[in-house]
Amino acid sequence: MPEDPAEDRPAFYVLSGGGWRDYWSLLHPPYTVWHLSYVVIGACLAPQLNVRWMVETLVAFFLAMGIAAHALDELHGRPLRTRIPSGVLVGLAIVGLAGAVALGIHGAAEVSPWIWAFIATGLVLVPAYNLEWFGGVVHTDLGFALAWGAFPALTAGFAQNGRLTPAIVVAAAACTALSAAQRVLSTPVRRLRRHVASVEGVILTDEGTSEPLDAAALRAAPEAGLRLLCLAVPLLATALLIARLAD
Repeated sequence: MPEDPAEDRPAFYVLSGGGWRDYWSLLHPPYTVWHLSYVVIGACLAPQLNVRWMVETLVAFFLAMGIAAHALDELHGRPLRTRIPSGVLVGLAIVGLAGAVALGIHGAAEVSPWIWAFIATGLVLVPAYNLEWFGGVVHTDLGFALAWGAFPALTAGFAQNGRLTPAIVVAAAACTALSAAQRVLSTPVRRLRRHVASVEGVILTDEGTSEPLDAAALRAAPEAGLRLLCLAVPLLATALLIARLAD
């Protein structure tokens, strides 16, 4: 039976080949949409929804997280095995962060000067996590959950009218838990896809049947869970947005 080329890819969303496919893979499309959904959730739970500020926050996080953070992550060890030149990755990171900061400055000028605190936090979190600064203290399961879960929701909620409400804080806690669950599922999947050469074994049931055990079998359940969450969280964000726009 011919091998499925997808089995050898470093992530389920990675496309084969180079060129534009590498840039698509770099964006981590399903995960980027998932985490941008936290921006929508945070904004929708503010007392008043300002669509313009929500869109600006979405663009800022796409630039900082979807582009800059992933470019630095690929620069640090080539986990996705792309052939994007290192200079291009550095350029993408700089442009992405610069664009996010520019949008943040606009928000600080028009909404609240406290947005500067969010700008500074983001500027530290992106390289600290993806380049494992400070001995990797930020590059942990908790660091990921807070930086990629709580931070987008809190920032988007605050950017609406310059304050955080209990609903936004609770939503940020929920986003943290969702990102922690993502990490629990994705860590063994990444290990199996990127670092395990082979798996050999068999599952014996109490009914006397046996099933082959390989890397694909070990990966199936957590990867299916990740795919479903990549769909569920954006749908939840979309539902909240539809409800707010209908008010």
